[in-house]
Amino acid sequence: MQVKFVDLSRQYQELKTEILSAVDEVFASGWYVLGPKLEQFEYEFAEYCGVKHAVGVGNGSDALYLILDALDIGPGDEVITAPNSFIASAAAIARTGATPVFCDVGDDMNLDPAQLEAAITNRTKAVMPVHLTGRIAKMEQIQEIAGRHQIHVVEDAAQSVGASRKGKRAGCFGVAAGFSLHPLKNLFVHGDGGVVTTDSDGLANRIRQSRNHGLKNRDEAEFWGINSRLDEAQAAIGLIKLRHIDQWNNRHREIAECYSDALRGMFDVPMEGEDESGVYHRYMIQTLKRDDLAKHLAENGVETKVNYRVPLHLMPAAKELGYGPGSFPVCERLAKTILSLPVYAALDARESEYVVEQMLLYINQ
Repeated sequence: MQVKFVDLSRQYQELKTEILSAVDEVFASGWYVLGPKLEQFEYEFAEYCGVKHAVGVGNGSDALYLILDALDIGPGDEVITAPNSFIASAAAIARTGATPVFCDVGDDMNLDPAQLEAAITNRTKAVMPVHLTGRIAKMEQIQEIAGRHQIHVVEDAAQSVGASRKGKRAGCFGVAAGFSLHPLKNLFVHGDGGVVTTDSDGLANRIRQSRNHGLKNRDEAEFWGINSRLDEAQAAIGLIKLRHIDQWNNRHREIAECYSDALRGMFDVPMEGEDESGVYHRYMIQTLKRDDLAKHLAENGVETKVNYRVPLHLMPAAKELGYGPGSFPVCERLAKTILSLPVYAALDARESEYVVEQMLLYINQ
C-alpha cells in the first residue's frame, strides 16, 4: 500500500462540482478583486473565529507582516517568537525591520510561558506565539505576562483554523492573528491565501488599506502599503471549505486518536489537556530513532515528513542574531526526534491502520 503524506486531489474530487460552479460564478461576474465573495468570506471567517473582523490577504506571511506593521513595529524593536516554526514566522518580524528574538518551547511544542519573561527587554514590542501542529499555545499565561509588560500578543495561527482552548477558538486571543490558507493547511484555497483576525476596528481598517497599497481611494495613497489581497476566486473556494472545516477537523482528531491509542507507550505521542481541542494540522511523534523509522516507513509505502528539521535560530538567515547550538535545548531536541505521520481528512481508515501496522512492525522487528 502507498500512503501519501498528503493528497490534495482527493478533497478537490469531493468538492469539484461546488468549486467549479463557484469559480465560474466569479469569472462570469467580471469582479475578480475585493468583491462580494471576499466580503462574505471575511464575514463568515470572523463569525467562525468569534471576532469582529477578518481581513483576507495574499498569504499567511503577509498576514503576520501586516499585523506587525499596523502595530508600528519596526527598526529598533524586538518581537519574541518560537524557534521551532516555519521560516515565515521569523521572516515576518525581520521584514518590518524589527529583530526576531526566540524563546524556547515546552513539551507541547509551543512557546513556553515559563521562559518568556526572561526574553523580554525594553525593546520588546510584541510576543508572537505559534500554534504549532494546530494546538493553541498556553495563551492565558502568555497574555498575563504580556499584559504586565505592556506588549502586544500576536497569534501565528497559520496551522490552527478551528482549534480551541477553554472554549475560545484560535484567532481571538491576541490583539490580532494571522492565518494561512496555503494548500498544506487544514483550511486551504487553491493557491496562496491568508487571513487576519482582530477585534480592533482601527487595526482592521489599517490592514484593509495597507493590503491595497495604502490607497484611500483610487487616486490617493495615505501611506506606503503593499499589494496583498485574497482574490475573489480564492475567497469563493474558501467559503465552500469553511462550511466543511469542523467535519474535516473532527476527522483529523479521529486519525490522531487511532494513532495515539495504538502507539502510546512505544513512542512519545501528542497529549492534550481537558480544556483544549487541537486540529492536528500535523500529527508528530517523537523517537530517538526518527530517521531509521522514517526509512522503514518509506520502504513500506508510508510517506512522512519532519516539521521542522532545522530550528530557526540555527538557519543561515539567523546568523546575525547571535544564537548557536544549545541556545534552545527543547527546540533542538525536538528537531532531532519529531516525525510527522500522514493526517488529512481524506485519509481513510484502511490507510491510517496501515500506518499503525507498519509502525508496530518496526517496533517488533
